[in-house]
Amino acid sequence: QVQVVESGGGLVQAGGSLRLSCTVSGLTFDDYAMGWFRQAPGKEREGVSCIAQSGGYIYYSDSMKGRFTISRDNAKNTLYLQMNSLKPEDTAMYYCAASAYCSVRTAAYNYWGQGTQVTVSS
Repeated sequence: QVQVVESGGGLVQAGGSLRLSCTVSGLTFDDYAMGWFRQAPGKEREGVSCIAQSGGYIYYSDSMKGRFTISRDNAKNTLYLQMNSLKPEDTAMYYCAASAYCSVRTAAYNYWGQGTQVTVSS
């Protein structure tokens, strides 16, 4: 049984930082590309970033470039998202997911976590 568990969300002031983690079990972690997504109330889920199986390819959506950094530790079956210079518009539920390939399309992903809430106050 595959389990995807996000952690690290919370309340932070604008300009602050958070580091999200995502631990995966029940599959061979380094066989999968991993992605971060987010969904704000009343909006569609959007891709934030993805990272290939070995970490050799990384993609960021335009609004996250320069502020967010995705990384993975295959020995720990864990994915990370370092978020700096946070803005109120970054407030959303953040999800981690596993896929056969790096993509920011939700349809590409087979396994999803339950999400961790990030709230940025102004």
